[in-house]
Amino acid sequence: MAKSRSSSRSVLAAALVTALAASLTACGGSDSAPAAVTLPESATAQLAVLETSDLHANVVSYDYFKLAEDKSVGLERTATLIKQARADFPNNLLIDNGDTIQGNALADYQALVSPLACNQKLATYKAMDAIGFDAGTLGNHEFNYGLPFLSQVTGTKFNVEGMAAVASQPTCTGPAFPLVLANVSSKKDGATLYKPYTIINKKVSAKDKDGKTIESTLKVAVIGFAPPPILNWDKRWLDGKVDVQGVVESATKYVPMARAEGADIVIAASHGGWDTNTYTATMENANYHLAKVAGIDGILMGHSHGEFPNAACTTTACSATGVDKVKGTFHGVPAVMPSYWGKAIGVINYNLLVKNGKWTIDTSKTAVSIRKALLDATAKTYVAVDPAIAAAIKTEHEAAIAYVKTPIGQSDFALSSYFADVGDVTAIQVVNAAQADYVARYVAANMPQYKDLPVLSVSAPFKSGFAGGTDFTDVKQGPIAINNAADLYLYPNTVYAVKVTGAGIKTWLEKAAERFNQIDPTVTTAQALVSTFPGYNFDMFTSADVSYEIDVTQPKGSRIKNLSYKGAPLSTTAEFIIATNNYRATSGTQFGLTAANTIYASPDANRDVLIDYIKARKTLTLVADGSARSWRFTKVTTAGSVTFTSGSGKLAVAQTAGFTNISVVSSDDGSGKGQGVYAIDLSK
Repeated sequence: MAKSRSSSRSVLAAALVTALAASLTACGGSDSAPAAVTLPESATAQLAVLETSDLHANVVSYDYFKLAEDKSVGLERTATLIKQARADFPNNLLIDNGDTIQGNALADYQALVSPLACNQKLATYKAMDAIGFDAGTLGNHEFNYGLPFLSQVTGTKFNVEGMAAVASQPTCTGPAFPLVLANVSSKKDGATLYKPYTIINKKVSAKDKDGKTIESTLKVAVIGFAPPPILNWDKRWLDGKVDVQGVVESATKYVPMARAEGADIVIAASHGGWDTNTYTATMENANYHLAKVAGIDGILMGHSHGEFPNAACTTTACSATGVDKVKGTFHGVPAVMPSYWGKAIGVINYNLLVKNGKWTIDTSKTAVSIRKALLDATAKTYVAVDPAIAAAIKTEHEAAIAYVKTPIGQSDFALSSYFADVGDVTAIQVVNAAQADYVARYVAANMPQYKDLPVLSVSAPFKSGFAGGTDFTDVKQGPIAINNAADLYLYPNTVYAVKVTGAGIKTWLEKAAERFNQIDPTVTTAQALVSTFPGYNFDMFTSADVSYEIDVTQPKGSRIKNLSYKGAPLSTTAEFIIATNNYRATSGTQFGLTAANTIYASPDANRDVLIDYIKARKTLTLVADGSARSWRFTKVTTAGSVTFTSGSGKLAVAQTAGFTNISVVSSDDGSGKGQGVYAIDLSK
């Protein structure tokens, strides 16, 4: 089967060369191609494609929220992995898969606080250029700061509504490597914002059939894709300006072009994971289906912050027909996902053979792997840093640290999300209060038609342990600075106000309650309380006016009990204004929200609203700002224990917050991520 795929690709390429060659240079923008040469039959070569993804501006091993080193992250350690891989595979290409320029205080500082000048290079791109990337694509978070900023820092002029004519736009400094994106186009002229693909003429060391070393050139096409839902996620920036095409549709259009232009290998840098459900053009994680597009030789994945290949994976997607979670293939096509924040790199190592005068892939010898910065989980040792990376952005790093140290207030209690999954609201209530205050003031001043509607607010524990025991909000009692506000509100979202009914609130909360597994009270063995439903979607109220129970013994959709407002059962027809964020308001169909619900799309960031609120309050108190818990678990006695993980050694945090029904099962869950196992007695 592998041979027939390779053969059919060659036939397709030959057939399309003449017909498409004249129009392709403008589409693909290949590097200057060498003159045609005759390849020695049966010559062999190796090419390793190396991938980074979801760096999220984590250039150095540093946590700007905690103002401390974090050895588990950082491109400065990834750089060492890249050096080692390059030594192992002299013929190599390095490709970034997006979600690169946003994600921490360094990124926000350069985009929002002290914006870069046109002739300045983004710190992340400085570091990447020091390493030497060959190409990259864009993820969804590249669009978070708007099109003008993205245009500037990538050195790419956009012909879109709301920006000056291309001829009038300055030429700004972007990365030294090309960025490609095939499925995002301007509504103004229909052209893609970036070149859909690039062809890299890679000189490689090869061997002829007698073992003699020769030099050859491989033509490697890199084509990029972003998740189609960016139109919803960043509607405020993209609406009316760009169109987004389906990943498969775009690949079907451009892959044959790259082949006809002479590409020996086509690599899809597709910022998404893989969803094995029926394909749609708006699918967020389309790579399982992308692998079926003829002519694609490898897929670089991201977005989901996971790892692939992964022999230990037990999800439905890992077990689907056509997925080889051990070898790392979809329908026989190599695919790799290298975690996030610089924790690993992905490697697809190809062995190549000249057949009928053309380089072809020996698919039987293709190897997919992940190389991790973590060397020993028990000892918590990591690869060494590459000192050149931190040196490249020293000024920007120090400026970001100085910024996040700016004081904004005080707190007489610790604000944490270690036990938010079981009801602790210390890290959530102040966010809700800030959002509600902002929306209420705006409605009172500008929207008299809604003046009689109650204003409530929902928020979620954005840091809830996905990355391990330190991935929680943890703001100590005492002074509060900007870095603490960024810890409380992780994302650069903007405040939205939506109008919903009591029935809508019930639907919203039922979806949020999918955070929990269904617990069987009769089971005598331990049951995990928390599901894989993301913590950042676990929206909750923190208001004395709202109360409800979550019955985890019930199936999804039937868990919210005794929902009341001001002590009375919540009327299904009563109307409320809910303060939330743009992400939830514009992509919250599963939460019962549509565009019709939005009554105010503010230009102000949730984090800035939070900072201003704390500045105005000056001092936060536990009584007023950290103890208004709206929800409880429905009481039930279980035959076995109900467990969950959180940071190791944090029982005192739960006890201080008033939880007497939580106990320690184990101080170490064995993952090497600083997590402990806790039990909750649901009968109390």
